[in-house]
Amino acid sequence: MKTNSIFAKNNQRHDITRMNQLPLVSVICLCHNHAPFVRESINSVWKQSYPNIELIVVDDGSSDGSKEAIKECFNGKDVSFIDLPTSIGNCAAFNKGFFKSSGKYIIDLAADDCLMPERVLKGVNSFIQSDAGVTFCDVLNVDKDCAPLNTHYKRNQKDELIEKVPYGDVYLELIKRYFISPPSMMIKRDVLEELNGYDESLSYEDFDFWIRSARNWNYAFTDEVLVKKRIVPGSLSDMQFRSKSIHQKTTLKVCQKIKELNRTKAEDLALRIRCLYEIKQCIVQRNFSLIPGFIKLI
Repeated sequence: MKTNSIFAKNNQRHDITRMNQLPLVSVICLCHNHAPFVRESINSVWKQSYPNIELIVVDDGSSDGSKEAIKECFNGKDVSFIDLPTSIGNCAAFNKGFFKSSGKYIIDLAADDCLMPERVLKGVNSFIQSDAGVTFCDVLNVDKDCAPLNTHYKRNQKDELIEKVPYGDVYLELIKRYFISPPSMMIKRDVLEELNGYDESLSYEDFDFWIRSARNWNYAFTDEVLVKKRIVPGSLSDMQFRSKSIHQKTTLKVCQKIKELNRTKAEDLALRIRCLYEIKQCIVQRNFSLIPGFIKLI
């Protein structure tokens, strides 16, 4: 760790009297029928080693007891709770929290995922040490009971990274493939303000956010496992690859945005390769009506 980090390597004690001098980090916890998991997710925010955190919980019309579970977690703590009576979708629900937030840095935390204790501290230090608009890290995938499955990036038995992870200008690489685990991200507020938050016309946010933000901002990578991502059947990410998934329509819209944002022949080639891949996915998922849209981009 460089000496310009918030807490020097040889002195990890946190002086709470300095809290007001530290950048505020807003954690926006999004919940939709996550009653079995939301307590653990919120508690992971309380357990952060970094002291200056604002927690905003948004319940997107849950009907499974999540709202009651959320309220039980507050215990008199200063938390903003946005209780939506009906579901408005992940993108719009996040924006409700974001536009209420004040932090210099933002974490989008799904209520079935958890932050490890050093996640916020490491993220803030990553911003200080780079010119990035977004930082991301490795993730431990766990099952519904929080039993470890694997890490997002390949590691050897010594827990050393054994694959190359892109960072810096990652726009071209993000057109080609998904390589970032969404819950691993920490975002500079300036980025989200420039984008006016998530695009609420879309059914999922990460691909669109990556593309629009990476066009103008660098990404920094922290080679540490700092987040737990729960793999739950029926989750938003799981439904993305089901038959006749509505999310492929969003993917097409993002590819259309890429066409407008591209500046080089290499980027156009990457989009063509991406569209060929998505056409195959349309066939597998029986979304035949979307195929002409991808063909037009090719």
